[in-house]
Amino acid sequence: MPEGDTLWSIAARLSPALVGRTVSSFRAASPALVSTARHHRVRGSTIIAVEARGKHLLVRFSTGVALHTHLGMTGSWHLYRRGSRWRQPAHLARVVVEAGEVLAVCFVPRVVELVPQQDEPEHRSLAGLGPDVVAPAFDVQAAGEGLKARGTAQIGAALLDQTALSGIGNIYKSEVLFLCGTDPFAPVAALDADRLRKIVETAHRLMRKSATGGARLALTERSRRYWVYGRAGRPCRRCATLIRRARQGTPSRSTYWCPTCQPAAG
Repeated sequence: MPEGDTLWSIAARLSPALVGRTVSSFRAASPALVSTARHHRVRGSTIIAVEARGKHLLVRFSTGVALHTHLGMTGSWHLYRRGSRWRQPAHLARVVVEAGEVLAVCFVPRVVELVPQQDEPEHRSLAGLGPDVVAPAFDVQAAGEGLKARGTAQIGAALLDQTALSGIGNIYKSEVLFLCGTDPFAPVAALDADRLRKIVETAHRLMRKSATGGARLALTERSRRYWVYGRAGRPCRRCATLIRRARQGTPSRSTYWCPTCQPAAG
């Protein structure tokens, strides 16, 4: 599933192509979405912003409604010139926003809907999002407090709780905890404020760097290999202990860690 840095990169790619343009056509696979778009006069409106929020993307229209997508495991956004060949089959397109010569196509997202701006404060997914870890004005203190409030939850699971801080997924969870020398199964309550702050700041630094064109989770300045993610049964790059993998959280997700570099509390 794309993590917050990927969503910021998508927004950065779509924004200059779409913002300020008039919507000449809005097509969707769902008749209900087409009807909602007609009700909110999306066709003929101006695209005023493309925003990433955690793992969500919002394309805002001048009529006060936003196209909200969550890509899930298989979704993607593509940009095309009118008449050019698509890289995925047309039947997989769930929504097509056409603005003059530019087409923005979203393929098989988990969520695609139109949300009126006044409804966002009560939206089931958007309203509860914690501080966006990729945002330049990321509130480290608020994110740390959000994690601390998870109490007995394991830190690995708490980092995936998008209401504590938003944007972190399975890859960054495992990598950040390794870099911070933290046992992913430690209860949040067992971690002091300095440790939580280090975890939050490390996530922000790495994901912000990736979102703004830096190497994604670089092991060194010349390598993009992961420290622990996806490396179960292989030796740790630091100490040669075999990397372990276990399921964690609800719903359960894979967590990777080095039991030597990330020792369990005594």
